[in-house]
Amino acid sequence: MTGFGAGTATVGSERVDVELRTVNHKFCEVRTHLPRELAPLEPGLLRRLRSEILRGAVEISIRRHGEGGTALVARVDLDLARAYADAQRRIAEALSSSEPVSVRDLLQLEGVVRIEDAPADLGAAEKALEGALGAALEALGRMRCAEGAALGRDLSARLMLLRELCARATELAPAMVECFRDRLAARAQELARGIAIPGDRLAQEVALAAERMDVAEELIRLRTHLEQLERLLEGEEAVGRRMDFLLQELNREINTLGSKSQSAEMAALVVEMKAEAERLREQAQNVE
Repeated sequence: MTGFGAGTATVGSERVDVELRTVNHKFCEVRTHLPRELAPLEPGLLRRLRSEILRGAVEISIRRHGEGGTALVARVDLDLARAYADAQRRIAEALSSSEPVSVRDLLQLEGVVRIEDAPADLGAAEKALEGALGAALEALGRMRCAEGAALGRDLSARLMLLRELCARATELAPAMVECFRDRLAARAQELARGIAIPGDRLAQEVALAAERMDVAEELIRLRTHLEQLERLLEGEEAVGRRMDFLLQELNREINTLGSKSQSAEMAALVVEMKAEAERLREQAQNVE
């Protein structure tokens, strides 16, 4: 499910800001953006995220602020500055120039001043990261719960519609044999051109066709899968992957039902069931 959460925590001289973003994904995939000096904390960060978020593409951005509000420090290379000054004096002497060596000019030369990450107090930073991450996960959870409630209502409505379609298919199933019997008798009379056809022969063909067209097992399994899906929606634990499996089996039964259909009404019903099952499958990708 999609969601966003942010948190901030300060421990000692270390302040850490965390932002979490999640989008739909079949598995749990985490991308981290954190300062280089906090890289040793990444394994623990990943373990906590994967224990809290079981499914989805997760992007986490971390910013660190050290003492004084910044995590950067300026480093001056005095040896390099002296070398630059000495070189400038030698050039001035060679050119008979009296221009003095300016500190401002030296500071602008490459490598004299370097901006580096301030060393982190890893112990304090780890505690601050734990606090900020906890706050971000809590905010993310609230947003995902709200989306999950809306998603659950939509899935329940679609399951109810599939139940109604399954009930209609159950009512139509016995009529498929009668429809086939009438079509077979009409076709046989057309081909026989007035020759009498033994009734027992026609009955035998109808019986064989009835066995091939029997969809009772498929309809029973369809209802069972729908009941299992409804029970999953009523639970509190993560159910996304189990829903994926059940929907795969649901589609299998609908396809078998379609291959056995011998009436236009049943075929149209199967098309409608396939469309709803596909919508269910798409929505289930958002379920953790």
